[in-house]
Amino acid sequence: MSAPHGPGDRIVVRGLRLWAHVGVLEHERALGQWFELDLSLAWNLAAAASHDDLQQSLDYSRAIIALQRQASRIRCLTLEHWSEQMLELLEQLYGPVPVWLELRKCQAPVPGFSGIVAVQRSRHWPP
Repeated sequence: MSAPHGPGDRIVVRGLRLWAHVGVLEHERALGQWFELDLSLAWNLAAAASHDDLQQSLDYSRAIIALQRQASRIRCLTLEHWSEQMLELLEQLYGPVPVWLELRKCQAPVPGFSGIVAVQRSRHWPP
């Protein structure tokens, strides 16, 4: 799923698979399960593009590594709470840049349901 309309230039990470102990059911927190994350960070990429300079961009590898580390440590009930922790982490890494994310639970424990459940969150993203 793509981010809603907003700032033009973006760093986009799609399909980041994360193993975490998140869920309302006790066995979800005890055993863990797969989640998938898409995120967009709005940033003016013109200077980085013109000068081929990573220092003028946002290093997405920092976000990926930090989110993987966070996933390995988190224990909570809801996607909502975890997504809030993700937004906090991304703001710590990059400051108050506009960020949008979709966090998906790959196998929701609902009988007869084989789809995906997700939350979409944003921070500093224009309406």
